[in-house]
Amino acid sequence: MLGIIGARGVGKTTMILQYIKQNLNSKNALYVSADDMYFSEVKLIDLADEFYKNAGKYLFIDEIHKYADWSRELKNIYDSFPALKVVFTGSSVLDILKGSADLSRRAIIYNLQGLSFREYLNFFHHYDIEVYSLQQIINNEVKLDQIKHPIPLFKDYLKRGYYPFGVENEMDIRLGQIIVQTLESDIPQYANLNVGTSRKLKRLLSIIAESVPFKPNFSKIAEIINVSRNSLDDYFLYMEKAGLIGQLRNETSGIRVLGKVDKVYLDNTNIVFNLVGDQSNAGNIRKTFFFNQMRVNNPVISSKTADFVIDELTFEVGGENKQQKQIERDGKSFVVKDNIEFGYLNVLPLWAFGLNY
Repeated sequence: MLGIIGARGVGKTTMILQYIKQNLNSKNALYVSADDMYFSEVKLIDLADEFYKNAGKYLFIDEIHKYADWSRELKNIYDSFPALKVVFTGSSVLDILKGSADLSRRAIIYNLQGLSFREYLNFFHHYDIEVYSLQQIINNEVKLDQIKHPIPLFKDYLKRGYYPFGVENEMDIRLGQIIVQTLESDIPQYANLNVGTSRKLKRLLSIIAESVPFKPNFSKIAEIINVSRNSLDDYFLYMEKAGLIGQLRNETSGIRVLGKVDKVYLDNTNIVFNLVGDQSNAGNIRKTFFFNQMRVNNPVISSKTADFVIDELTFEVGGENKQQKQIERDGKSFVVKDNIEFGYLNVLPLWAFGLNY
């Protein structure tokens, strides 16, 4: 049993449908969406039973978070049909490991991110670029032999490259719909929130989008949107898990301590451009990109002297004219610059950090 979770729009459904088409025999593979009306009368376990009796081998269940009591049903399917291969997808707001039934010993869970800059180069432009480790990036070992000028491609990525559907037309409309559905459907359904709360979530996202970046004053925000201070912590966490925001936590309090949030960014630069448009602050765009790309494989926390810290390495992110005044030349501190094609010494190009996954 495999689980694939991720934010809306990152390509979970498309990926499993492509896998079925390219690798499996349609006679023994079945794809179903858990939000289909069919499941208002039929249980998942009964479908699995019928499918298995008819020589089914591969069962793919999409949008599992739309099915009531999903975790118990998956557990029963796993235990009842040991020869059946099951793959399910779910919203990233769903806490798979804390479902009512224990899936942690049964399912291997993968978290599907949006496209990195490297994956965008492959998917949109068919450039085959290798993954570079953080150590290789800070050593200026990144090579793009196929690409003479990466900056125009990088600028395009910032606006439309994080989501696979960006390759198609009407990117802004589709991303806008994803944001609305996440706020109005996914989060309220998961957290048992009412319609009025979804309006407060929209207001909260708007406040974050208009700030550069957002340094939360929780008491003041709670007063503005008329919620309790404790509820606000939950709202931020739901929005983070749903792929709408990223919370940069304080370096002294540990990355997983929820209450110690230093700054809040929108999750990725495509969302920034969708919500703010051409009024987007360049500095905010740069930091959003760095945080979004690096936190996939690295523990990114805030810095007292610069912007980010990763494993005792300090990074100050800015434009091509960024000075090094607050950065020590100690081998552990780096200036990350936008609009430069190549790095030198402790100065690194911003786009290179998009090759880490």
